Amino acid sequence: MSDEALLLIAASESDSNLYYATRFLAPDPFVFLQVGSRKILLMSDLEIDRARAQARVDEVLSLSEYEGKARQRWQSPRLIDIVGLLLEAYGVKAISVPSNFPLEYADRLRDTDVRVTARPDPFFPERLVKAEDEIAAIALTQRHTETAFEAALAVLRESQIRGEQVYWQGKPLTVEQLKKIINVSLMENDCVAQHTIVACGIDGVDPHNQGAGPIRPHESIVFDIFPRSSHTRYFADMTRTVVKGKASDGLRQMYDAVLAAQLRGIELIRESASGQAVHAEVARTLEGRGFETGVMDGRMQGFFHGTGHGVGLDIHEPPRISKVDHPLRAGQVVTVEPGLYYSRWGAVRIEDLVVVEAAGCRNLTHAPKAALLEL
Repeated sequence: MSDEALLLIAASESDSNLYYATRFLAPDPFVFLQVGSRKILLMSDLEIDRARAQARVDEVLSLSEYEGKARQRWQSPRLIDIVGLLLEAYGVKAISVPSNFPLEYADRLRDTDVRVTARPDPFFPERLVKAEDEIAAIALTQRHTETAFEAALAVLRESQIRGEQVYWQGKPLTVEQLKKIINVSLMENDCVAQHTIVACGIDGVDPHNQGAGPIRPHESIVFDIFPRSSHTRYFADMTRTVVKGKASDGLRQMYDAVLAAQLRGIELIRESASGQAVHAEVARTLEGRGFETGVMDGRMQGFFHGTGHGVGLDIHEPPRISKVDHPLRAGQVVTVEPGLYYSRWGAVRIEDLVVVEAAGCRNLTHAPKAALLEL
């Protein structure tokens, strides 16, 4: 019996907290209850046998059996009524739920005198510090990310510049072709890519513009690749900027500044470091090289996003390396990804994944970045 418990009702395929708690993947919502250290699932007939074989929990109960009990009390019980019976069975009078827990469910439970308290994300704060097997999973996804990037670079190397166009295999090379090459490579390594960015020239000045259309010579091409492993569910994240042809002097200076700022940020990352202080130093490095940030020609230009974020079962997790202060902890996996964006020259962003350690950080990214790649 307990007066405290954790409750989640979600589909683990889309809810990383639930997958973290159970290591069981399902596309439809199910019920997770943790009473003390005991983990309990309430599963439909469709999933109960698979859950008993695969889920890392202590007990898997039958939803249909609890529904039968609920029908003795209500003519047409709802799922949350059935959950209420489960809480009664374990003597639970107070629960913590995720911040996105449905209000309708919370109100129904409160009507039965259950105290419901929302807990901020991540629901399991221990998610933020990765165990070695989690770091290994992220690193493996990163290796597959680099393989996919190399496949795209091979195409750029093989392509030819003819006037104002880039040709590959006799036809103009497009962003869509490069994305397909990247995404197929990832799929072959059991990874799923979503919203892969291949942004050429002015498209890259909007950092989340996924890019479209022909690859143009002598312009920056921002590759931002952030797949998830279908096997482990862990993400990786990497950005590189290249040019097919010859970079302008302005673009070269941008690249050198972003690389210097990124290396400075990586140098400062360690346990107990302030994410806010790291971000401020990265911004100062860019400003010190003459690259200012602000509204120019009616749009934000310069360096106007954070330096980094956590990566794990979600592509964006705490901590942030940004204007909001987050002290870093050993075992966290974070990106370091400064960028510069000017409509006059294009965009440059360089991103690595690093593991925070006591006296520094360990870089999980192996793709080269020492100089602007002119292919």
